[in-house]
Amino acid sequence: MTVETESSNVDDSNQEAEPAQLLDDEANKNLPVKKKTSCCTGLKAFLAALSFSYLSKTLSGTIMKSSITQIERRFDLTSSTVGFIDGSFEMGNLLVIAFVSYFGAKLHRPKVIAVGCFTMALGSLLTAMPHFFMGYYKYETASHTASSANLSSSINPCSLHQHVNETLLEISQSGCEKEPSSHMWIYILLGNLLRGIGETPITPLGISYLDDFAKEEDVPVYVACLHTIAMLGPMFGFLLGSLCAKLYVDIGFVDLGSITITPRDSRWVGAWWLGFLISGVTSFLAAIPFCFLPKSLKKPEEANNEKTSYRLLENMDYSAVIMPCIFQSQLIYPFLSDFCTSLKKVLSNRMYFTFLCCSLLQFSSFIGFLTYKPKYMEQQYGQSTSKSNFLIGLTSLPPVGIGIFLGGLIMKKYKMSIIGATKFAFTMSFLAYTITLLHFFVGCENHVVAGMTVSYEGTKPIPYHENSVFSECNSDCKCASNVWDPVCGDNGLTYVSACLAGCTTSVGHGKNTVFHNCSCLEASSSWTGNNSATLGQCPKSEDCSMKFIYYTVIQVISGFCYALGGTPAYMIMFRCVHPELKSLAVGLYTLIMRMLAGIPAPVYFGALIDRTCLKWGSTSCGQRGACRLYDSSAYRYVYLGLSAVLRGPSYLIAILFFILIKKHFQNKNSRPIENGGREDAPMNKEDNCKIKERLPGSSDAENESCI
Repeated sequence: MTVETESSNVDDSNQEAEPAQLLDDEANKNLPVKKKTSCCTGLKAFLAALSFSYLSKTLSGTIMKSSITQIERRFDLTSSTVGFIDGSFEMGNLLVIAFVSYFGAKLHRPKVIAVGCFTMALGSLLTAMPHFFMGYYKYETASHTASSANLSSSINPCSLHQHVNETLLEISQSGCEKEPSSHMWIYILLGNLLRGIGETPITPLGISYLDDFAKEEDVPVYVACLHTIAMLGPMFGFLLGSLCAKLYVDIGFVDLGSITITPRDSRWVGAWWLGFLISGVTSFLAAIPFCFLPKSLKKPEEANNEKTSYRLLENMDYSAVIMPCIFQSQLIYPFLSDFCTSLKKVLSNRMYFTFLCCSLLQFSSFIGFLTYKPKYMEQQYGQSTSKSNFLIGLTSLPPVGIGIFLGGLIMKKYKMSIIGATKFAFTMSFLAYTITLLHFFVGCENHVVAGMTVSYEGTKPIPYHENSVFSECNSDCKCASNVWDPVCGDNGLTYVSACLAGCTTSVGHGKNTVFHNCSCLEASSSWTGNNSATLGQCPKSEDCSMKFIYYTVIQVISGFCYALGGTPAYMIMFRCVHPELKSLAVGLYTLIMRMLAGIPAPVYFGALIDRTCLKWGSTSCGQRGACRLYDSSAYRYVYLGLSAVLRGPSYLIAILFFILIKKHFQNKNSRPIENGGREDAPMNKEDNCKIKERLPGSSDAENESCI
C-alpha cells in the first residue's frame, strides 16, 4: 500500500513537472546559444591573422618607399612627381576610409578585411606591371650611344670632329621615336591607389574588433603587439628593397658585363618590380585566414556581467533619442542621418580635435622625412640605394619596434591614467625631437665636381650655372653639357663626363674602362700624378664616413624615444571619445592623416628638394630626366629644416591638449567617462560613465562630457 501511494505520488509529481519542464525547454530555445569558440576561430586566431595583415600592408608600403629612387630614375621623374605617385596610396584611402570605418563595423568585419587584402595584392601586381611592357633600361652615357651607332668601341671621348656629334644626335632622335610611352608611370600610380583602397579596412575594423571582444586591460598590449609585429614589415621591406636595389633592373635579359654603372651611380636602377611581386603574394596569403573567422566572438564574462545594465540602458536611450531621427529619413537616407550625428559628436570633442591637429603636424613631418630618407643618405653621405635601404631596415626600425612594445608594457604595468599617458607621450616625443636636431651638425660637404661645385683647379667653390662645365682644358672637345656620365680623376675631382675631363683615349670594357691623357687633370694646380680617370663619381672623404656613423646613432636613439611614447599616444585617442564612436574616431583620424599629411607632404617635400638639384639628367628624347646631383648643403637644410619646422608647433598644440585633458578629468562635476571621476583611475575603467551617460533623462551637458 505504501509502495503504491509513493509510486502514485511520483507519477503525479512527474505529471506536474512536465509542463514546467516544457516551459523551461521553450525558454532555453529562446535564449542565445553559447557557442564554444575554439582557438582556431577565437580572438587569438583573429589577432594572429590581423598581425600578419599588418605585416603585409607595412611590407607593401615599405617596398614603395624603398623603391622611390628607383622609380624616379627608371621613368625620368622629378621628386615632386614621384612624391605625388607615393601619395596616391593615401588617395585610395581617402576615397573609402570614412564609409568603411563606419558602415564596415555593421558588416562581417573579418570578411571585409579579407576583401581589402585581396585588393592590396591586386594593386601590388599592377604596380609591377609596367616593367614587363617597357623596353630595356637605357641610361644616359656616350659609350652606349656610340656602340649603338656601330662606331669604334675605343672612340676618342674628346670628339674632335663635329660630324660625330651629328651622327650621335640623329641616332638619339631615332631612338626617341622607338622608345615606349613615357606615361607608363601612371600604372604605378593606379596600382598604388588600388593598394590604398585595399589597406583601408585593416586598421579601423581590426582595432575595433579587438576592442569589442578583448578585455579592456589587454587592449593596449594587443595594440602594442600589432604595431611591434607591423614594424617587422618595414624592416623586411627595406631589407628586401636593399636586395632588389643590388640587382640590375633588367637582370637575366642583358649582359651585365656590358653595364658601365655601379649601384653607387645616380643612374643605377635596381629590380624595383621584384619587391612588388613579393608583396602582392604576401597580401594574397594574408587575406585567406579572414575568410574563415566569425563575425563576432564571445565577450569576456566579467565584461558581460558589468555591461548588462549598460546594454539595456543604452538600448532605451538610443531608441528614444537616435531612432526618431533615423525614422524621419528612413525612406531616403537610412544611414546618413546616424552617420552625420556621430560625425558631429566626434568633431565637436575639443580634446579629440586638438589631438588631431597635433598629430597632423607630426605625421606631415614624419611622412616627408621617411619618403626621402634613402635619397638623403645617398646624396648626403654618398651611400648606394641598396646600402641606404639595408641600414634603414637594420638600424632604424628595430629600435622603433622595441620602443612601441615597451611603451605598451609600461602603460599596462603602471596602469597609466589618461593624464599620465599624455605626460609620458609628450615627454618622449619632445625628447626625440630635441635629439633629431643634432642631424644639422653631422652633414657632409658637397660632392667635389669640377665646373659645378668647385673650379677646374679644385681650389675654390663656385656657384653653379649651365656653362661652367666648359673650361679652357676641354675647349677643343665637342662635348654635350646635358650628358651625365661622371668619371673620377686621379686627383680626386669628379668630372661630368670623360669628354669634359679632356680625356683622349680609353682602355678596357664596361665598368673597368679607364680614360687616359685627360687634359683637365693637368689644369689642377696641386696635381702632378697620372692624368687618368675611371668611371663613376669619386667617393666622399673619411670624415664624411664618420659623420654617417654619428647620423645613424642619432637616428637609433631618437627613433626609440619617439616610439616609446607611441602606444600611449595612440590609446589616448580611444579614451577621449565615446566607446561607440571609437571605430569612427579611428577612421576619421586615419582619413585626416591621409588627406592632409600623406598626400601633400611627399609632394611639397619633393618640390623643395628639386630646387636643390645641380645637375639634371636627360632622356634619349633630349628632355629633362631625373636629377643626378644635388647641392648637399642645401638639401640638408631643406630636408631637415622643413621636418623640424613642421614638428615644432605641434608641441605647442600638445601643451593645449594636455591642459584640456587635465581640466576635463580633474573636474569632479564634469563626470569624465574614462576614469569614473577619479584623476588617478586607470584608463581602462570606463563602465561607470558608460552607464551614467546613457541614463534616460540625463542632461545634454552630462552626455557631452562623456563624448
